[in-house]
This record gives sequence, structure tokens and C-alpha cells, in this order.
Amino acid sequence: MSGGGGALHPVIRLAPAKLNLTLAVLGVRHDGFHDLHSVMVPLGLADRLSFARAAGSADSLHVLDVANPRASLDPGGFGSVLAGIAEARRAVGRGAETFPLAVRLEKHIPVAAGLAGGSSDAAAAIDGALEAWGAELNLEDRRRAAAATGSDVPFFLAGGPALVQGRGERVEPLAGLAGDPPGVLLVTPAAASSTRTAFEALDTDPAAAPASRGSTRLSSEHLAAELSPGHPPMRAAGLVSRAGVLAVANDLAAAADILVPGLRSLRRSLMRLLGVPIGLSGSGPTLWALYPALDGAEEAAARVRDALRLGLLDSPGSGPPFVAATIIVGPPWREP
Repeated sequence: MSGGGGALHPVIRLAPAKLNLTLAVLGVRHDGFHDLHSVMVPLGLADRLSFARAAGSADSLHVLDVANPRASLDPGGFGSVLAGIAEARRAVGRGAETFPLAVRLEKHIPVAAGLAGGSSDAAAAIDGALEAWGAELNLEDRRRAAAATGSDVPFFLAGGPALVQGRGERVEPLAGLAGDPPGVLLVTPAAASSTRTAFEALDTDPAAAPASRGSTRLSSEHLAAELSPGHPPMRAAGLVSRAGVLAVANDLAAAADILVPGLRSLRRSLMRLLGVPIGLSGSGPTLWALYPALDGAEEAAARVRDALRLGLLDSPGSGPPFVAATIIVGPPWREP
């Protein structure tokens, strides 16, 4: 995959969704952002980006909604991709011919859903652009480019589970789980949720305050310690056994319930239907459940779709929710 004066072979990158297993908000920083302590994992659900040399003099982006191929998505709403390319070009400097790129983005991850699809797209854009240009950056320069693009972008450089701190720029890779990967059910109501608005509500609305912020931090620290490289490896069943604690370890949950009316009701309905803990990813509105393997998540997704079809579940938003079964991915799964 080389640039220079020759033809550019297609460069393809997958941009995985992320899931917050924990999300503790520690306070407001001097720069107005919030300090976080969050254990995050990448998922099998992913967007797909393809890169080619642009015909014109500027980078370009075409976005396709995979769920509705006839729909036309405004590329202006996916500026993180072009921002990632711009940061990569700035980091490379004059070390390579950073010619304009044409990017095709196939969206599989719901937008504004607490799954960091935009941040993952940006990380994939940085990596894809570097390969297209035949350029190299060391890890520290990649981290700087990622942090300059957005708060969640550096996480996707870890390639697996990670402890994320600061505003998202401090990323400590954690160990992958042993054995087969856990299954994850995702249910995303058709109601966009703004991360910025969620944090503003947390700071200004007493009703958005978590019941016990300190307990969320303890849960997050405990999980990070259990997944540290020096700790005995955890299997999927071990993670699932902790789902009851993890499902309430999100300091933005109360804010999400306020900003997305009906979200709390849907969460309780899913708990009754499936009989498992239901958590929230990021600022929402995506709800999640953990299973020992993918087949359990697929069975749960089928039950949710049937309940929606029969009118047994009410979901907030302008249409039916996005329902998907996927897995937690990362470094090769270890055998103890």
C-alpha cells in the first residue's frame, strides 16, 4: 500500500465500537473537561473505512448508512474522519507525500449512541492515512495525533481492553480475557444522546447526580486491577458474573435517563424480559447485557426483536431501536 507517484491500492480499516464496562466521573478539570476512570473494551461491531487517492486537491468523504443503503448521510456530521487525516498529515510533516485522500465510510455503529463510533472512525482514519501515504509515526506521535483529534480516540490505539483516565488521553492497556470472547447484546434507542449535554446535566442538575459516585470509582478500580496483566486471567464467565456490579457502575446513567425520556423504563423492561443486568455505555443511550458467548447474545437479541414486534417493549425515540449481538474483541484470547 504505497503512495508517492504510483497508484494507491485500496487501504481498508475496521473501526470497532467501544463499550464502557465502568465509567466513573472524578471531577471537573481546569480545562473544563472531566477526569474519568473507565474500563473500556472494543467490540466486534465495527464501521468500515476504505481509502483511495482523491481526484481533487482536498480530502473527501462519502458516508453510507449500511442499515439503510438508500439513505444519504451528510458527511458534515462525520468530521472526525477528516480531522483524523488532518492530524496525521500534520504529524507526518514533510516526511512523506501526504496527498489528498478519498474516504468511503460504511456506518454500522449507531451515531451519538455512547459507542464512540466517531472516535473509532478517527483512529482508523489516522492509521489508514499513514498506510496510504507509506508514512510511519512512532507510538507517541500517534498518541498525540489521536488526542488532538478527540477525547476517546487514543483508546483505539490500545487494540483491546484498556483503562482510560484523564479526559481520555491516558490509556493503559489491560489483559485480554482467557478462552472464548464474551457475547454482548446492544439495544440503542432511536434517540441521539449528547455527551457534552450529559456532562452539563451532571454538573448542574441535582437529579443527574449518581447515587454514590465513590462506589463507581471503586468498581472501576477493582475491575481494572482484575484485568491487569499481572493478575490471573479472567474468563468470559467471570466477567459475566460481575455484570450486576458493572451495570450500575456508570456515573452518567442518571443524566442519560433525564435527557432521554423513556430510557429508564426501557432498561427495566429489558431486565424483566431477559432476566440479566442491563448497563449503559458512555452517556447512552445504548444499553448492554453480557453473556458467556455470542450465541447467548444472539438469542437475547432475537427475544428483544420479537418483543418489539409484538408491542411488548416501548423504546424512546423516533423509530425502532438498533438491536445487535456482538462480542468483546482485543488481543488474542489467552489460554491460562
